[in-house]
Order: sequence, then structure tokens, then C-alpha cells
Amino acid sequence: MFPYRTTSLSAIFRRTVSRTHHERRTIAAVLDAARSSTEASTEAIEITGHIRTIRNQKRLSFAKLGDGSTTEELQVIIEPAQAKGLGTAVAIDVTGRLRPCPPGLRQSHELHAENVKILGSADPETYPVQKKYHTNEFLRTIPHLRLRTPFNALLARLRSDCDYYVSDFFRIKSYIRVQPPLITSSDCEGAGEVFSVRPQDNAPKEGNDEEFFRTPKYLTVSSQLHLEAYVHEHQAVWTLSPTFRAERSDTPRHLSEFYMLEAELRTESLDELMDFTEDLIRHVAGKVENSRLGRELLMPPATSQDSEAGKALERTETLPARFASLRAAHWPRLTYTRAIALLQSAVDKGSVSFQHPISWSSGLQLEHERYIASTVGQGKPVFVTHYPRHLKPFYMLSSSFSSSPLQESQPPSEEPTQFSAEGETVACFDLLLPTVAEVVGGSLREHRLDALETSMRSHGLPTEQGSSLEWYLDLRRWGSVPHGGFGMGFDRLLCYLSGVESVRDVVGWPRWVGRCDG
Repeated sequence: MFPYRTTSLSAIFRRTVSRTHHERRTIAAVLDAARSSTEASTEAIEITGHIRTIRNQKRLSFAKLGDGSTTEELQVIIEPAQAKGLGTAVAIDVTGRLRPCPPGLRQSHELHAENVKILGSADPETYPVQKKYHTNEFLRTIPHLRLRTPFNALLARLRSDCDYYVSDFFRIKSYIRVQPPLITSSDCEGAGEVFSVRPQDNAPKEGNDEEFFRTPKYLTVSSQLHLEAYVHEHQAVWTLSPTFRAERSDTPRHLSEFYMLEAELRTESLDELMDFTEDLIRHVAGKVENSRLGRELLMPPATSQDSEAGKALERTETLPARFASLRAAHWPRLTYTRAIALLQSAVDKGSVSFQHPISWSSGLQLEHERYIASTVGQGKPVFVTHYPRHLKPFYMLSSSFSSSPLQESQPPSEEPTQFSAEGETVACFDLLLPTVAEVVGGSLREHRLDALETSMRSHGLPTEQGSSLEWYLDLRRWGSVPHGGFGMGFDRLLCYLSGVESVRDVVGWPRWVGRCDG
């Protein structure tokens, strides 16, 4: 049960009574008020919701009602005459009085119905979400109905609350929230994994090469370049917006449409960027942990409908330690070169084997990132910094020009094989979380015009007048300032905070290669 301040239940209900006779409230608000009360309420209350299950007996019917405000169900006691037409998935409006449940029952209070009105009928026999276990794979085929299951409703509230916590944090830090465009002229990451944009009636036809926007346009893969334009006027900016990538990765970590939290600020310090990232995630995690959401994530499921219901015990065991690790100060930081050395040392000692070979020039694979997060971080997030230039996008500042060398931190017992950087590195970082791996990527940006043009040419990007990135070069041409920023996979963060294994299950309508339902 949850701790609540003791007060009068009738007084709580009276505080927000509208001009209508009955007050319509959420199930969460009703149960919270009831648990904090020292007396029974005499006020009639009104609740709307969907029936999750109903059990009909000769004298009474017992309906379990849900409304998305909590994973808990409200039991409604209904007279037989009012129970006609009721069944699973039926939407009802019920007015009644709340009473304490008899001892020994899971719920603390139940609603004794005085009036029941059917808002939307349903055939319980054909309703796809029955009172039984459903796999994630099945629920993904009915995303419009998956939203009604208790745990998926909780994930929707988690997304909403985390959006608020993020906004609150940035406002406290005096960041300006901006809305960059979703239709862009360039591929920010340079990977070519973009969706083209053109109207349906302007599909390529013989003899018709005219573009709607005159030149090819794409759905954005990142708002970073446009945030850099904003930061040349404002000191610090941020956005949380949809991002699109035509990446043919059929994994639990990838989506074709996802939300990216991105920030840009004036700085010359990579450590400042990492400190800010750490503080942001710690702030959000702390808010979630101490909220109703955090408590409900650790509660046993109210119904077996959710595929996640069977994993409730696992969340109960893992999430407290996960939140504790996010609260911890001084998340480990080590360079990419050092990380490669640690991996090679572990392989040489026979303590681990990898499917992908260890190579400074080839980058870190998912299995490498997870090993680093589990061994170096020992449960805590880990920053890996200063990656080889050829592995990163064109806009990153050279490590040799960075004015703040990284102060590494890692377990002192590690004595890896000595490695040296085999080429130029850039002032950047990836933040690795245990099990999820990379969640945030950030860097200092190349603010010198000549150096940026050289980097763009080396990446095969045009720099001449009239090119799609001419406007980006203009930022360096007139009054450029040192700056940096980061992008956070918002959906991956929600996975980590909720204990959900796949990003496909924290998004209402997930899109990935081969799937785009609804």
C-alpha cells in the first residue's frame, strides 16, 4: 500500500466538486483519497472506464473497472437489473458510493453502484484482449487495443510524466525549447538512411522530374543542425521531437520512427556536456522512482492480460538496483581507446569471448558496449569518449583542439593491454546503460569554418555555394561560437526506467522495417 496523509474522505471529495451533482474522478484519485481517509464517504462519485472483467452472480455482479489512471482496478458492485448488457470491454459511466472492502481482499475499497450507464457496447466474445496471457508479439498486432491493457496504459503515463520532468529540468536550467523542422534538406548523420518526402501526386513520372520543394527533401534523422542555428542566438536550446531513420535493423533497440531528445549549448568542455547529461537523467529517474508510476512498476499485475505481467517479479528485483545506480554520483568515464584495451585484455585473459573481433578501427558492437557497461560501470551508466574520427559524423570537433582533456575514471583493479590511438579522434561521448547499451550520444561541434569544410569534404559532402548544407556553413562564416550538444533516445530511456526489453513496447504505434500498423 502507499503512504498517504490522513484526512477526511468527504472533505477531499468536496474540495473539487463541480456545479454538477456528482463529481467525475479517476480511479487513481478515488483510491488515493480513500486510503488517506479516516472515515467513509457519504458523497456520491462518478467514474467512467472500461470493464476489464465481470463476474455475474444471482444477487450481485462484480465488475473490474479500469480507466488508464492506474494499474489498479476498481471493483464495482452492481445490482442484476443494472448489469444487463455489461461485459468485458464495455465502456460505462457509473455513479455510486465508495465503501471499504471486507478484510482479506486485494483491493482496499469498492464502489457500490447506484446508477450504471453504458457509453459504448462491446461483444466480449470477440474482443481480442481476453482475460489471459498475451505475448508482446500478439499485442503489437493490435496497437489500438493494446493501449487499454493496464501496463501499456502505465507506459503511456510514464512517457507523459517523463516529458514533463524533462521540460521542468530544462526550464530550471534556463534552456529555450524550440521546434525544428521535420522536413529537411540533409542527412545529419551522413549514413544515407533517410525517408524521402514528396506528395503522392508528384511521384516520379516519365518526363516529370519536378520536385515539390524544387530539390529533394527528407524526414529528419536529427534536429541537431537546426539546434546549432538556434544556439548562435540563444545560450542553450533543446527539443523533443519525432525522428525518422530508414534503418533495416530488426532488433528490440531500433525503430523507424522514434523520439529524440536533443540539446545544444555554448561550451568548450566535453566534461560539461557529460555532467549535464548525467544530471538530466538522474533528475528524471529520481522523479519517476518517487512517483505513483515508480510504485506501480513494482506492484504485482492486476490482470494477466499484459505480456509484461509475468515479468513483474523480475522488475521488482531489478528496478530498485537500477534506480540506485542512476542516483549514484560520478558515473565512470573512459576513452574509446581505453575501452578497446579493456576488451582486448578481457579476451586475452579468457574471461570473455565475443562474436565480433576487437578492433580500434572497427568500432564497438552491441556486445562490446554491454560488456563495458556491466564490468566498468558495475551497474552504473558509463561514458565512452573520444572515438576515432572516421566512425563519427562530420560535424564533431577534433580531440586535439578540445580545450578540456577528459579525466578518466574506472575501476583501479583493471590493468588492460596498452593500446594507443591509431588515428585522429573527436571530442565526443556515448553514454552506455546496462542491458540497453547506447542511449545518449554527444560531442563538441566543429565551429571553425576551414576545419568544418575539410571534414565535410573528407566525408564526401558538398561545400560549394548552393549545396544543401550551405546554410550550415554560414553559421561558421558569420559569428560562430564554440558549442556542443547531445541526442538522447527517449524511447530507450523509457525502456530502461520501466524494465521493458523492447522499444516496440514503449511506443503506442511502433514502426520498424516491414511493419507500420495503424
